[in-house]
Formats: sequence, structure tokens, C-alpha cells
Amino acid sequence: MKINCFLVYRDKASARDTVENLRRSPLVEGIYLLTDNTRAEEIEQAVVLHINDLKSTTTLRTIARYATTEFTLLYTMPHVLEMGMFALERFMGIAMDTAAGMLYSDYYTEENGARKNCPTIAYQAGSLRDDFQFGSVLFYRSDALQKAVQRMELNYQYAGLYDLRLKVSQQHKILRIPEYLYTVKTDTTQSPAENQFSYVDPRNREAQIEMETACTDHLKQIGAFLPASFQRIDFEQEIFLTEASVIIPVRNRVRTIEDAIQSVLRQKTSFRFNLIIVDNHSTDGTTEIIERYADDERLIHIRPVRTDLGIGGCWNLGVHHGACGRFAVQLDSDDVYSGDDTLQKIVDAFYEQQCAMVIGSYRMTDFQMQTIPPGVIDHREWTPENGRNNALRINGLGAPRAFFTPLLRSLNLPNTSYGEDYAIGLRISREYQIGRIYDVLYLCRRWEDNSDASLDVEKANSYNYYKDWIRTCELDIRREIMS
Repeated sequence: MKINCFLVYRDKASARDTVENLRRSPLVEGIYLLTDNTRAEEIEQAVVLHINDLKSTTTLRTIARYATTEFTLLYTMPHVLEMGMFALERFMGIAMDTAAGMLYSDYYTEENGARKNCPTIAYQAGSLRDDFQFGSVLFYRSDALQKAVQRMELNYQYAGLYDLRLKVSQQHKILRIPEYLYTVKTDTTQSPAENQFSYVDPRNREAQIEMETACTDHLKQIGAFLPASFQRIDFEQEIFLTEASVIIPVRNRVRTIEDAIQSVLRQKTSFRFNLIIVDNHSTDGTTEIIERYADDERLIHIRPVRTDLGIGGCWNLGVHHGACGRFAVQLDSDDVYSGDDTLQKIVDAFYEQQCAMVIGSYRMTDFQMQTIPPGVIDHREWTPENGRNNALRINGLGAPRAFFTPLLRSLNLPNTSYGEDYAIGLRISREYQIGRIYDVLYLCRRWEDNSDASLDVEKANSYNYYKDWIRTCELDIRREIMS
């Protein structure tokens, strides 16, 4: 049993060191250097293959032609790779024992002598994000790789590697080895915070379109694609004294809650609205700031008796309150509406688009509300025809979010503080149309106290695993619906 290895080639020194490290193993037969530099220097004991882009379908076809051994290793970083003791034997042994088509593992990064743990998470059927973190060593059964490449019908520039993973998963297991099997000598990985919004960066839109196409094709092949057919909504099924309620769950946001309150109370509408604040046992003065507005009858201040409520639980408390209006509209306690017509635009969209949920667009800002990259996040990849399918690929649906209250009361949000909005959005999209507003309605402030700011790798992994689990459950249900 032998392995052919394919490495990204950027500079000769790093590539030479990696080649030497791999050549120490008797399991390695061929080493191929992938480069788009037509003047790349040859390296002893390795073959240079000229490619256009690592993630393109054309490159993967080239790799498949040279994958002549039983196993194939693809290293996707251009820096020095050092495999652990008997790590290649470990990859090979587990591949043989489990018949997995693709394997990956935990790993280390090392920079200036400092080693950092980089644990990964288990791959699930719902791990459809194109930015799923496998690490940089991908280990394939060559026959699984070649069969997947043979089934590639479209030529992608950006989504080839993503398409490969999806097609391998259709016929084989993708398996995580929860062991640290290699070290990348330079830490070039993005932190979760840095990478969080890359999928909605307008500069990446062309790539995102390709990713959507690949994912949609995958959903069709596994029987989970939903056609554009939706249940209708009867907005008059219940009588509401108030047309809309803004719901703000809050805990210890003394620096921001007043801005949020004022941005709601200054809304100008043709209908009655109110503001429901679920004050989840604040201890920093937030409660006292809310109480300053007690004379405004539009503000309802709820202080839960329960002490086990996450953001989703607080939302459920607000939605089930007797004063909640026909439409429940989201505002985070860190953020503000961008103008005094936001609420009117959202309610109008429900009636105009005949939808059960409305999602707007927002602008990323710093604490002083100055625009920061990537700027406007509008999720224009969401289309009425394919939005609910593409929603299984992306990691969030956008903001602000608003819901038809009777439906939300019947479904409820998960009692979590991360992913609760994504979970309910997927659930609603399964049966109902979700409306979109591409105007900026919302200023989303990034600062050190955001719930998703400066996440360590363990917390980021737990969040991503939870969202993958949500998608896995949703996939199972959609496949059952379409069977």
C-alpha cells in the first residue's frame, strides 16, 4: 500500500523541507508539487505539476490522473508540513479499517517555536459549509477521489474542492481522526472571528455563486432539494391590538441598551407598535436604564423568574407575552436600526411578499457606528427560488429578522444563545417563503462584548458543530419530505 502526495508549491525552501519530511516514510511513492508559477524551480524527488488554482475542477482532474497509488494525500498549505510519528500509517490504517473515502485530523501549528493546538470537529451530513475546517491535510482513498472526480459535470474555478468533498460524501464516509497527526510550521489559519463574515463579503460573490451551484446539485443528488412551492400565510387568522413588537433580549449591556431603545421608540409607522425587552437578570445597571423609560406605554419590561434562559428562551418569553403584536421583530441589545422607517419597511414586506419571515440587510460598524469591513451584508445569494436550499450551506441568514407571531408561537426557538435564529429560519423555510429586504435596516456593532467576539477554538468548534447538527436534522426531514 502506497501514498501519492500533492503539495501546494509557493516557495522552494518550504516545499523542499516538506518533501524531505515526507520522503522519510516508506509509504510515500510519488510527490507532486502544485503550482501556477510557470517558472517554478524543480525540487529533487518531486514532480512539478502546473495548475491554474488549487480549488478548480481542472486541478482536481489533474490530481486524479496522478493518483495512481491506493491512497492520496493533499496538503493545501504552502508552508512546511511535518507529519507526526507513524501518522501516515495511522491515516492509512484507519482508512483501511473503516472504508472512509476521506479522512482528516486534529493538528498543530507552530510559529517561532510556539506550538498551538488546532482541534477539528466531526463531519456530519449537515456539514455543508464550504468553509468547514478540515485542516490542511486531506487523506483520500484514491478510488473514492477518482470516482468523485469522474462525476464532476461542471467546471468550477472556486468550488472544485468543495464539489469533491460533497461527491465523496455521497458514497463514502468522511471521517475525523481526533488525534494530532501533523504540524504546520507557520500558523496561517484565520481565526473564527476573522473568517466569520467572509462568505458574505461582496468581493467573494462570484465564488459564492459557484458554491451555491455545487451545494444545490448535491442536495438534488441526495434527495434533499426543495422546489419553490410554499404554504400561504393568513395574516388575519388572529386579532392583534398591536401590529408589530420589537423584541430585545438583554443581559448586562449598560453601554448599549439605551441606544437600542431609542432607535426603536423613534420609529415612525402607520400602525401601532411596542417594544418588549426581556431583561435576563442584568446586574450592571442595564435594568435601571430600561426603567427610565417606564412612562412610555410602548415599552414592556419583562424580568424572567427563570434563570435558565438563553437568547432563544428570552425570545420565546417575549413572543408568548400577551402584548406581542402580529409581527415580532428582532433587535440585538448591541445594535440599532439604521433609520426611523425600519419597522415600517419590515411590516410592509410581510404583506407585499406574503411571507412568514422577513430578513433585512445590515452594515457592520465599530462601537462608534463607523463602517468596518466587510461593510454591508445583504445576503443577495438568497433568491425566492433557491434561498431555502442555499440556506443549508451558509452559516447565517442575515438581520434584522422578523416573524409572523402565530407561526413563531407554534414553533418556538431553541433555548440557546447561539444558532437559535438560524435554526428557526431553516425550520420556517422548509414550508414557508422568507421575504428579503436588501436595504440596510440595521447597524451591527462589533465590539469586545459581542456574544461571538474573540471566540477561542473550542467555543467556535462547539458553535459550528451545533449548526452542522441543525443542518443534519433538517436534511433528514427534507429527504423524508421528498421521498
